[in-house]
Amino acid sequence: MTQPVTDLVQPGRGRGIVDVYKHKFLLQLLVRKEIKIRYRGSVLGLLWSYVKPLMQFLIYFVALGVFLDMQRGTPNYAIYLFAGIVLVNFFTESLGNATRSIVDNRDLIRKIYLPRELFPVSTVWVSAAHLLPQVVVLLGACLLTGWSPSIWQLLAVVGAFVLTAILSTGLGLLFGAANVYFRDSENIVDMILMIVTWASPVLYVWPMVQRVMGPWFFLYQLNPVTVAVEIFHWAFWSPTLSAAQSGSISMPPDLITVWFPSAFGVAVLVLVIGQLVFMKLSVHFAQEL
Repeated sequence: MTQPVTDLVQPGRGRGIVDVYKHKFLLQLLVRKEIKIRYRGSVLGLLWSYVKPLMQFLIYFVALGVFLDMQRGTPNYAIYLFAGIVLVNFFTESLGNATRSIVDNRDLIRKIYLPRELFPVSTVWVSAAHLLPQVVVLLGACLLTGWSPSIWQLLAVVGAFVLTAILSTGLGLLFGAANVYFRDSENIVDMILMIVTWASPVLYVWPMVQRVMGPWFFLYQLNPVTVAVEIFHWAFWSPTLSAAQSGSISMPPDLITVWFPSAFGVAVLVLVIGQLVFMKLSVHFAQEL
C-alpha cells in the first residue's frame, strides 16, 4: 500500500534562509567562486582588500582631518575615521553585490534549482571575508595607540557585525529580487550607497547631528548602520583615549541598552520583509531572467 504524500510544496518554493544553511556546502562553493572570479587575472588579488580601504581612508583623512582640521577636535581621529570606514565598507559592498547577485547568476538559476537565497547570502559572506583583513589593520593601529578594551567592548564588536550583516542580508534579498523585475533597483541602491557614509557618524562625531536635529535625533539613532558604527567607535576608538580625552567626546547615552536593541529590531524587521518579498518574487525568477 502506498504511503500518502503530505509534504508536497509548490515548485520553486522553499523555506527561505533556513534552506541556505541546510546547503552549507553549496554556500561554501558560491563564496569560493565569487572570490576567485573577483580576483581572476589580478596581480594583487586579495591584497586589494587592504589597498582600497586604505586609499579611501587617506582621502578622507587628508580632506577632513587635515584640510578641515577635524582631527583638532577629535582625538585619535585616524582611528575614529578608519573604524567607521571598515564597517560601512562591509555594508556597502555586501548590499551592492547582493542586489546584483540574482541577475549575475542568471545562467545557474535558469538551468538548475537551488535555494535562490544562496546568491545574496553568499555575497554577504564574501564581504565578511574582505572585512577581516581591514579589521586586522584597524587592530594593529589601535594597539599602537594603547588600545585596552573591556570584554563587553569586544563582544559589542561581534554584535555590531551581526547587526550589519542582518541588515545587509535583508536589504540584499529585497533589492536582489526587485532587480530581476525592475533594473532601476540597481540605481536606487547606488544612490543609497552614495549617502550611507554621510548618514552615519563616520566622518564626523554624533554630537554635531544632535545639535542640528534636537528632539528628532532619535530618528538618526534608529538607523542600524549608525548604531553599528557607534559601537565600533566605542570598541576600537574609545579605548585608545586617555581619561582627559574621553571626557571631551563621549558615546551616545544608552547606546547598548536602548539603541542597539532598537536597531537590531529594525534590522530583523527588514530581514523579514526582504525574505517575504524574495519568496514571493523568486517563483518566476527563471522566466524573467
